[in-house]
Amino acid sequence: MEKKLYIVATPIGNISDISERAKALLYEADVLACEDTRVTKKLLSLLNIGFANKKFITLHDHNEQEKAQDVIDLVNQGLCVVQVSDAGSPLISDPGYKLIKLCHEQNVPFAVVPGCCAIICALQMSGLPTNRFMFAGFIPNKDKTREDLFKELAPINTTLVFYETAPRLLKSLAVAKNVFANREFAVAREITKIYEECKTGAADQIIAHFEKNPPKGEIVFMVAPPSDNDNNDVDVEKLLRQKMEKSPLKTVVNEMVTNYKLNKNEVYKLAVKIKNEQ
Repeated sequence: MEKKLYIVATPIGNISDISERAKALLYEADVLACEDTRVTKKLLSLLNIGFANKKFITLHDHNEQEKAQDVIDLVNQGLCVVQVSDAGSPLISDPGYKLIKLCHEQNVPFAVVPGCCAIICALQMSGLPTNRFMFAGFIPNKDKTREDLFKELAPINTTLVFYETAPRLLKSLAVAKNVFANREFAVAREITKIYEECKTGAADQIIAHFEKNPPKGEIVFMVAPPSDNDNNDVDVEKLLRQKMEKSPLKTVVNEMVTNYKLNKNEVYKLAVKIKNEQ
């Protein structure tokens, strides 16, 4: 086994989903960089991998900046270092990107070992379009920030994917219902586990289901792309004024035309009129 840094995906629920390559690396690793040592040690125990002689480094959102160099130093000492998150693929709304950025800057060798990823599994289960999608991470827990995020993403012509916690799901669904009117929703939870489910349908259907069956476990929330009918109620002038405060005229026009399938000449003329007024 070549001595370098390995970014290793672990199961998101079903232990049988771990790859042979991942198991071999966990066995060979001199050092394990992980979010929670207790979670990783439990995984090793389930896989019958001893860890008494392994070094553990805690690497999470709050200490990654300071610990990343320590991990790289161990690689440079000729050790086999494996980074894992508590479950799934590291770096996907989990720690690791600062570490990989430093690897690029310092020419430190690393490899990615693919495996489970809740985003991909949820999309496969959803029945929503998968040819193009956008992962937007965890939904903010503050009401205004949540609504602002949904409104920002609403015009984008793609399936939207979010992570959410079970206690906040109904609140997020209520806001999403208002912002993403008439779109199909999908909620996947407990993926690969005993109580795995994926509910799809209109907002009211999804909300009614989870009001009757309070959600538990890890949640992936998905929103279908806008349909042509969604654009009938777009206030083009209002959106142009808002966007032109932050971006150049041509950029805004192109974005509006692409996202809302509008006539480019008409949008451009209106944008020029707004710019002249300003």
